[in-house]
Amino acid sequence: MIPVFTRRFVTASSNCYDLGCSLGAATLSMQQSVMCDDVTIFAIDNSVAMVSKCRDILDKHRNQVNVDVREADINTVTIDNASMVVMNFTLQFIDEASRDNVVDRIYQGMNTGGLFLLSEKIRFDSDEQQQLMTELHHEFKKANGYSDLEISQKRTALENVLVPETVEGHIQRLRQAGFSQVYCWYQCFNFISIMAVK
Repeated sequence: MIPVFTRRFVTASSNCYDLGCSLGAATLSMQQSVMCDDVTIFAIDNSVAMVSKCRDILDKHRNQVNVDVREADINTVTIDNASMVVMNFTLQFIDEASRDNVVDRIYQGMNTGGLFLLSEKIRFDSDEQQQLMTELHHEFKKANGYSDLEISQKRTALENVLVPETVEGHIQRLRQAGFSQVYCWYQCFNFISIMAVK
């Protein structure tokens, strides 16, 4: 869906950001979908290895849209003149005490009418719902070739590193930052994507 959002929200002479870009999938999707002139996409990640691989991938798909891949900390990166910011499964790895500040800085650096696309793993207030959604997600993983050991190892590796919040918590933070329209446009088990328009 990133191409759909890109065509709708990215404007001429503006910047786009992929915060926590990893290997650049969202960046590449934006780059190939920009329909206007003078747009720069900033792909940001704090992993040297990810940034290096991302550059290699994007170099193979160059077009007229300028892409600037940077190793940087999302907690301190400057957002400026942004018509679209994508943050896929990244906020959940940032210290909870810093999340409001990160979202506030994103909002301040965005243009009116710009889109912040936030995708996250979530938790539920109900233990029963939490358990069911987790079990269904694990069944999905198994159906796609993951072993019980691999699922268990990943869960252990992410424990206390990935700290999910509720949908309501994310929506409240986005509204508090000032976004005028905030919609949960997609959910699959305990994974969501929210669109927030300035």
